[in-house]
Amino acid sequence: MNIYVSNLSFDIKDEDLRGFFADYGDVSSAKVIMDKFTNRSKGFGFVEMPNDEAAKKAIATLNGATVDNRQIRVSEARPKEERSFNSKPSFNKGNSW
Repeated sequence: MNIYVSNLSFDIKDEDLRGFFADYGDVSSAKVIMDKFTNRSKGFGFVEMPNDEAAKKAIATLNGATVDNRQIRVSEARPKEERSFNSKPSFNKGNSW
């Protein structure tokens, strides 16, 4: 199961995130999302756990928990929505001036 974790402290690293969930079962991966320009945490991340029951228990227990003086939000991750790149504004299309 893929888990979304938000409202993370900017000091949290991948291994910290993994540690929060390791108490509940195997963790396949844990990734804090970083800004590609500043290389600073964006304050959210994703955790993958192969056992759905363990993942559900981790979500139920950790959602609302306080980590580094911040109340984190934990939920099952939703699939990424596709972005439409055809929604650019058109400037004077079809006008012959």
